[in-house]
Amino acid sequence: MTTLAQRLQSVQKRITDAANTCKRKPETIQLLAVSKTQPAEAVKQAADCGQQCFGENYLQDALPKIQTLTEWGYQLEWHYIGPIQSNKTRAIAENFQWVHSVDRLKIAERLNEQRPDSLPPLKICIQVNIGNESQKSGVAETELYTLAAQINKLARLELHGLMAIPPASANVEQQHAAFARLRRLFEQLPASNSVDTLSMGMSGDLEAAIAEGSTMVRIGTAIFGPRKQRKK
Repeated sequence: MTTLAQRLQSVQKRITDAANTCKRKPETIQLLAVSKTQPAEAVKQAADCGQQCFGENYLQDALPKIQTLTEWGYQLEWHYIGPIQSNKTRAIAENFQWVHSVDRLKIAERLNEQRPDSLPPLKICIQVNIGNESQKSGVAETELYTLAAQINKLARLELHGLMAIPPASANVEQQHAAFARLRRLFEQLPASNSVDTLSMGMSGDLEAAIAEGSTMVRIGTAIFGPRKQRKK
């Protein structure tokens, strides 16, 4: 039975091997451990192994977890990566350092208005619906640069890059094609000191994502094991 520490080490090796294969520096690729549905104790185990950045999809699960880890003395970096409802923006703006899933101006404006002045600007990735899938969130490619320009005018937000969840595929060529498409969109973002993040790649396709330029891979199952069922 593999432990969380062993699984985390295995993922880190996959990242290093993938980077070396495409002649990239492994340290330029950040690992975001997706801890959604996982208990605080699992986050603690990963943090004790040196993992600092954690991604959450469900606000009602994340907030008590963030509070618990803080009370335990952990200073972690929390990334919100799930769909955003308008009534959740205040809690997200107050408790997270990053948001990967901004896909419309209304949400960006609310996050900007509700980000406390005592905190640094909220780091933002725009989610792109790279496969034009109706069941997935994300801005359409044709509207991406308008949204980016609008976010750049919001003082409490700092645009860092793009995120996408491509259509699920075990075909490596299709994986590469989707990630390359997002990379090309990223390369055309208006130049800025903060634009540095291409959030793409998960447990099943991180190698293809890294080959196509990912700077942050979002890994859940390969670290924490099968996802826990959420309580309704």
